[in-house]
Amino acid sequence: MKAKTSRMKILDLTINNVQHKVLVHPHDTLNKALRETIGLTGTKTGCEQGSCGACSVLVDGKAVQSCIYPALKCQGKRITTIEGVAQKGRLHVLQEKFVNKGAIQCGYCTPGMVMTALSFLDKNPSPSLLEIKEALSGNLCRCTGYKKIIEAVAEYVQESGTRISGLVKGVNKENSASANHLMVGQGRPYLEASKKVKGEAEYADDIRVKNALTCQFLRSVYPHARIISIDTTAAEKLHGVRAVITGKELPIKFGVLPISQDETAIAIEKTRYVGEIVAAVAADNEKIAKAACQLIKIEYEVLHPFLEMEESLEDVGDHEQIHSHSKFNNNIHKKAELRFGNQREGLSNADLTSRVEFDFKGINHAFTEPHAATAWWDEDGLTIITATQVPHYLHRYLAKVLEVPMNRVRVIKPYLGGGFGGKSDPFPHEMIVAHLSRKLGRPVRVRLNREEVFLTNHGRHPTKMTMEMGVSKDGMLEVLDADIVIDGGAYGSFGVVTSYYNGVLLQAPYKIDNFGFRARRVYTNKPQSGAMRGHGAVNPRYAVETIIDRLAEQINMDPCELRFKNFLDKNTKTVGEFRITSNGSVECLKAVMNQSGWVENFGKLPEGHGFGVACGFFISGSALPIHWNEYPQSVVHLKVDMDGRVLITSGASDIGQGSDTMLAIVVAEVLGLSMDNIAVVSADTLLTPIDLGSYSSRVTFMAGNAAKMAAENLRDVVLKAVALNHEVTDSALSISHERIQSEDGSVDISWHDAIEIATRKVGALNVTGYYNSPKLGGDFKGAGAGLSPSYSFGAVIAEVKVDTSSGQVIVENIWGAHDVGKAINPLAVEGQLEGSWHMGLGQALSEQMLYRNGLLVNSNMLDYKIPTTLDTSNIHSNIIETIDPEGPFGAKECGEGALHPVIPAVANAIYDAIGVRVTSLPINPEEILKAIKSNKTETVA
Repeated sequence: MKAKTSRMKILDLTINNVQHKVLVHPHDTLNKALRETIGLTGTKTGCEQGSCGACSVLVDGKAVQSCIYPALKCQGKRITTIEGVAQKGRLHVLQEKFVNKGAIQCGYCTPGMVMTALSFLDKNPSPSLLEIKEALSGNLCRCTGYKKIIEAVAEYVQESGTRISGLVKGVNKENSASANHLMVGQGRPYLEASKKVKGEAEYADDIRVKNALTCQFLRSVYPHARIISIDTTAAEKLHGVRAVITGKELPIKFGVLPISQDETAIAIEKTRYVGEIVAAVAADNEKIAKAACQLIKIEYEVLHPFLEMEESLEDVGDHEQIHSHSKFNNNIHKKAELRFGNQREGLSNADLTSRVEFDFKGINHAFTEPHAATAWWDEDGLTIITATQVPHYLHRYLAKVLEVPMNRVRVIKPYLGGGFGGKSDPFPHEMIVAHLSRKLGRPVRVRLNREEVFLTNHGRHPTKMTMEMGVSKDGMLEVLDADIVIDGGAYGSFGVVTSYYNGVLLQAPYKIDNFGFRARRVYTNKPQSGAMRGHGAVNPRYAVETIIDRLAEQINMDPCELRFKNFLDKNTKTVGEFRITSNGSVECLKAVMNQSGWVENFGKLPEGHGFGVACGFFISGSALPIHWNEYPQSVVHLKVDMDGRVLITSGASDIGQGSDTMLAIVVAEVLGLSMDNIAVVSADTLLTPIDLGSYSSRVTFMAGNAAKMAAENLRDVVLKAVALNHEVTDSALSISHERIQSEDGSVDISWHDAIEIATRKVGALNVTGYYNSPKLGGDFKGAGAGLSPSYSFGAVIAEVKVDTSSGQVIVENIWGAHDVGKAINPLAVEGQLEGSWHMGLGQALSEQMLYRNGLLVNSNMLDYKIPTTLDTSNIHSNIIETIDPEGPFGAKECGEGALHPVIPAVANAIYDAIGVRVTSLPINPEEILKAIKSNKTETVA
């Protein structure tokens, strides 16, 4: 049996001033022709629906979305891709602006953003700020918050003499008694920024392996159904199909947590959500693989679906549980409960209490790079190149599922197009392509389409929560008690951790002696939920911060004053025995109050115009590894080449947050070297040492400390060798500006000469550094949840305008401050903070996963509403440095915690503007109008 084919056509194309004859199918897009036929992979594929802009190229000078632009329309046209922008190795001026302004994080959106900007500026070289935002509004970025992208374009325009008004001034940085550094604290572009802006950075789907087959999946159309039979006969007979597999070939269960090994790569006995993989095909090309999937016949017995949290809490009766191993006859996955002090006593001591019910919709990471992987086997075993945040954990589970020793598995993380927790699990598609490759003896590759990405990602848990807090008349918080139900979807993922984080991470930044929570995570017949930026603490933070404002109003106290009165001190412990070292809560709140004019504006603006405040708290890495073992949590190796260059090898995953650059800065600082003398190889389980991955904001603190130790070890080796050679004490020597010098001037040699001496004295210069968290926490069940060697603190004030006739909310200004300990790379830190605050606005106002009978109905980048350039607020950034006593040069978390206070700050500002409170997320126009109507009804009653 052969798949139907159409006549191929030859096109004459001029691409980047080079003539090409390109063979295309009549239905091929320009994107496919560029990437698959010609090999110009700088043009990305983000959505295949023309709604994200990552694929933008120029056709006769006009920006088009190549993922929907027919290749046949390009006959005889002049096409420019990102590879053609830089000339003779020199960046275009606009590209230089993107690099130097820090407008590049993961970099996946960057080529499309640059091409769109160039097309626009060619037609309008003197635009206004609004015109720049409008021009870029079709290009989505999930990392940066757009601020630095807009600034890069604006700066390019201003160099031509056009003045652009409305730009927010740069970051405000408040130092707290830190030493002078040569490299640390100096804002630097990412090491790889030039590659990303030129389209040279290769992501998982950009890497082509010779003779690779393509994999496609058949997915369930039912939320809950028993698989009676699967007939793959017709699919197997289709010409070009090399294998069709079902779940029986991959029966071993896996999951990121040891306690939740409940998922198989392909459904075996039944399906548990719409979109679960039920069969996989490997074929010569994507078209054949898709056709084969349609030929697979499956007989189902449809089971009762559990689609709501409330139903999953109850006894299932005669219905079949989602997972039969549940301890009770319901669909509860995990119960977590901790109590400290006495909640009853706290409530009785409180002069005023507030008890509120909240409803938070699930949201998605919506990163621009789809999941992709390529696997192959050779005499050394399996190699897989995949878009993952956690090569170490994936390495472990590939070995388990494929039943091979770990030393036969190699995981390589290439450049990664955003993660935010959405690539921190081991995924079925990774297991499947690895298995198919072994079965067929050929490489197998897969790239998920955008709908599949939405189904695969383990987004933020939908949550329902009842929280009660009490306060004394003088503003002291007496009690917090929360009852929390979270929708885990079909499988476990990080859910056990999430259950605890929903409660334990409320212990700070306020001192509350009577504190308790009960959390229950339930299975439902929907795609599973997992870890997302600010894991487990974003929704509960909304509840706490909005209730605090309610209490402040009840006792007639400024909400900032109430917060100041209750902040924890530094060098203390929480009621649940979290160790707090550095703590910049006070400094953060003061910074945003002063910058925003809080005292002059809060409660004093016209109707429809309001100010709101909130504070936040998060971990700097989990003190305990997911899989308990005695290995360090991070190891860094340094190797010195003959020319003096230092090669850093680290298992840490740079996912766009700039960790490779951070490691280079740390090592360069210790060794007194320039960045030109540093190189980084990371996240390859064959070549790099252990690191547990990029999650829980752990990399700066843990990998940074490991790099600092390694560099200090190398410095000691080099200084001792030079001291021995020059017959001085090593304590009399120092390294700075690539020279080794003695106090008395008797020694003054270059780094290169010092390396020659050291190599002659001790042999090859290879050193190691590592990090292990200190022993922390109490002696009770659940004490390990939320433990961290350090915690970050932050504050946000939001200014909003609300149209009460339409329900539309415009966030005009965000004043944010975050205690980062020490900003190792302020340019990167600014980008992380701005991206976090902007992502928070998405959850606050527009983002939600919408289901109909278990089917996710907005699984695309058009209907799932992430913010665009037109939604950007004026973001005023404050970097607060408190110098953590254990962080590398005092540094700690900056990539996740900043998100937490944004959402409640917006909600509190809405209340200040129109006098109504919204207890659900997102706060879209419908919810605003509903709240206004409800408020009027209550007033009349």
